[in-house]
Amino acid sequence: MTAHRIAAIVLAAGASRRLGTAKQLLRDAHGESLLVRIVRDAIQAGCDPVVVVLGAHADDVRALLLNESAICIDNPHWADGMSSSIRCGIDQIASSSCSAVLLLACDQPATTAAHLRSLLEAHHTHGERVVSLYAGVRGIPAVWPRADWHGLRALHGDRGAKALLQGDEHAISLAHGALDLDTPEDVKRWRATDPGTV
Repeated sequence: MTAHRIAAIVLAAGASRRLGTAKQLLRDAHGESLLVRIVRDAIQAGCDPVVVVLGAHADDVRALLLNESAICIDNPHWADGMSSSIRCGIDQIASSSCSAVLLLACDQPATTAAHLRSLLEAHHTHGERVVSLYAGVRGIPAVWPRADWHGLRALHGDRGAKALLQGDEHAISLAHGALDLDTPEDVKRWRATDPGTV
């Protein structure tokens, strides 16, 4: 139904300086690409289109997604921080008929298609923002209705969408959601447990 069409924006532009290697290209213990898995989860959850925002390592990441049904766009200002990638993604879908956007990071291995479907279903029911909840924190993956897109575009620097949250949004728990892949230790822990498959 067009009125409930929801896009997804996957933020995959960072340089992964703390990690020391491109997190966009990370593979799990079985050799599966985390980014490909996240893109497929968004598609399986019903998002259309799925937009991946590229920056550092753009050519390698684009090649990784060559066979996926995703739109890859380049953020020439990726070094300015996460907000520039959010703005880039919103600009890509601004003229679409989508009523909301699901915002995702490329380094949250706990993300599953089932969790994303729960977020979308809750948004269809409530018509408002729906966020993920982990370790007492509200954050992405999260669904943002079109009314919020202006606020998302207005973010600056390395501030993510979390800066717009008020703390009273509808929230759905995401087991292991606090694990993101910022350091080699994070990656080692992920590969040992792979919470995204449980």
